[in-house]
Amino acid sequence: MTRALQLIVNNKSIDEEPPVLTTNGNTDAELLDAYSQAVISAAEKVSPAVVSIAVHKAARNGPTPSSRSSPELQGAGSGFLFTPDGFILTNSHVVHHASRLEVALTDGRRFQAELVGDDPETDLAVIRIAGPNFVAAQFGNSQALRVGQLVIALGNPYGFQCTVTAGVVSALGRSLRAQSGRLIDNLIQTDAALNPGNSGGPLVTSRGEVIGVNTAVILPAQGICFATAMSTAQFVAGRLIKDGRIRRSYLGVGGQNVTLPRRVVRFHNLPIESGVLVVSLEPNSPAQRAGVHEGDVVVGYGSHVIASIDDLQRLMTEEQVGVRSELTLLRRGEKMELSIVPEESQRART
Repeated sequence: MTRALQLIVNNKSIDEEPPVLTTNGNTDAELLDAYSQAVISAAEKVSPAVVSIAVHKAARNGPTPSSRSSPELQGAGSGFLFTPDGFILTNSHVVHHASRLEVALTDGRRFQAELVGDDPETDLAVIRIAGPNFVAAQFGNSQALRVGQLVIALGNPYGFQCTVTAGVVSALGRSLRAQSGRLIDNLIQTDAALNPGNSGGPLVTSRGEVIGVNTAVILPAQGICFATAMSTAQFVAGRLIKDGRIRRSYLGVGGQNVTLPRRVVRFHNLPIESGVLVVSLEPNSPAQRAGVHEGDVVVGYGSHVIASIDDLQRLMTEEQVGVRSELTLLRRGEKMELSIVPEESQRART
């Protein structure tokens, strides 16, 4: 049993437990104070750049008895200023199909915002408000993150403005399916609490540097939240500001993942055991013009093996638009190659 220390103060004895020291000589209280100060400093630095986004969407089916007094549907989300002249980064699902956007700053000012660009494939969007000398958040290096590192999330969950939560980086390099069906790669998993309304807000380090854009939670799980890495967000934001969209290529096939018969894998000496079964073809698409048939199984594109739809989607980048490549496929057990020229995706234009 630890014996209490006897202190003599002004001729009075006081029983006091000795302070608990850590291996580096700091007390638990000092470590907790340092942790708290890190969260406080990061929140104070970034909060002026965090915005609340009110989203107005026109009712698609016209006015209904319940909507006659309010002809617009409303949603809300978060975002953050990343340039002093009013560019704001947020999630695509927050602003997609919005008829009107209103942005509120932490100092109470409100602005009408315009949509600069929207990319549902990465769930990122850029909007802009008019005005000079806004407080902008500073980008950090998401590629330098380590599992277990302290991170802080800021946003407006359920309309509660300037909410701060803290946690750690739970994992790196996660993948998640976007609403468009495309796989979003290089996500940061964190246990910093996120709720509806946090979408589009920043995930920051203890230095107050933004290393991710909060994008999704797994329900009904607790503490499984995701943010798009800043390395991805910076690239997408730059392209959206420049062009208003992200150019991607497409082949015009609808497919599903299938397992290949072992005898076919061995006979053709394939390095994979699965491929993409073509179940539909878009009329006058690159795939149809190249001679692809329904029922073909795609197993290669250029020098890359194709084991799944995600493998094929990852290759459909801007650089592939108009570039002729060889599509390797199986047709009734026979291996063949077709020359194909991807075109720009129409979805990227809308």
